[in-house]
Amino acid sequence: MKAEQAGYETLSSAQPTQNPDKVEVIEFFWYGCPHCYDFEPLLEEWVKNKPKNVEFIRQPAAFSELWSKHAKAYYTAEALGVVDKVHADFFNAIQIKKEALDTEEALAKFFAAHGVDETQFHEAYNSFVVDAKMRQAPLMASRYGITGVPAIIINGKYKTNGKLAGSHEKMIEVMNNLIKQESAAK
Repeated sequence: MKAEQAGYETLSSAQPTQNPDKVEVIEFFWYGCPHCYDFEPLLEEWVKNKPKNVEFIRQPAAFSELWSKHAKAYYTAEALGVVDKVHADFFNAIQIKKEALDTEEALAKFFAAHGVDETQFHEAYNSFVVDAKMRQAPLMASRYGITGVPAIIINGKYKTNGKLAGSHEKMIEVMNNLIKQESAAK
């Protein structure tokens, strides 16, 4: 079966994974993307039940100034250890409530509403760690040939997205099949 028929592409150059003992799954997303918003509940359910040998990584895409502001919000949440608290609400604020959340002050208010001290928010937002991740974000998308979101990379070798798989549900199927294949190869 050709890769395109199977719902994925093989990357022209396999990329190293963070933990060679696990099957790595990276999700590229943007909070402003309606397709990412629609995919999120399926992905969240998958994350809750993912195989123990799978390392799941969220990777915000930063293709423009606005995307970069949202990516920085994600990295700030990560630095503060509050991704689980704010991720779904951030999607909701952007997609449903149509909040801008594109300035440091607007983000500080959003985080404060989720129990984060504003001083801690500003420290994390302007930290070296967040800045370093922001400098890496465009390189990550380029490294994996990501041109749109949502996109999933499986074990540094395969890419799937809605167009390749045919639907968000099929993206999950493709992920699971490739995870089984990669697990068997380990």
